[in-house]
Order: sequence, then C-alpha cells, then structure tokens
Amino acid sequence: MADTTIKISESVRDRLRTLAEERGLSTRAYVERVVAATPTEAERAERTARGIAYVRANLRQDFTEADVREAQDWRAAIASRHVGERR
Repeated sequence: MADTTIKISESVRDRLRTLAEERGLSTRAYVERVVAATPTEAERAERTARGIAYVRANLRQDFTEADVREAQDWRAAIASRHVGERR
C-alpha cells in the first residue's frame, strides 16, 4: 500500500481524527471507508440508468424523460431543503 500525503487545514485534520475516533477507526481507515463508499459521477449515472430501467420494466412502462427530470428536480429540492416542512 502506498502512502500519500494530502495537505489539509488543521481544522479539517482534527475533524477527520474526531470522526474516525468516534467510529473506532484510524484516520486512514476512516478516509478509506468514506472514499470507498462515495460513488463517482459515472457510478451514479449507471445506478440512475439501472433504476430508470427497472421502473420502466416493472412499475411504469410509460415513464418518460420528463418524469425523470421531475424526479431529479424533487430530489434536488429536498436535498437543498426547499421542499417539506421542518419539525
């Protein structure tokens, strides 16, 4: 395994250390876990394509590109907290 140095601010380093410790991991193991679990844009696109294909094949054959865009808009609005009420 190769060692790599990444320059980050002290505050980010300290936060990484705290997050890792809370999970019982070394900072290295925590970073490796987070990076391994974060999909690339290509992986996200493939996952989306598989999901759309599944919906069309099993749930709604008339699922259109407009439906896809509407769903993506809803997801973005929810993620940015522009939809739904806070409790």
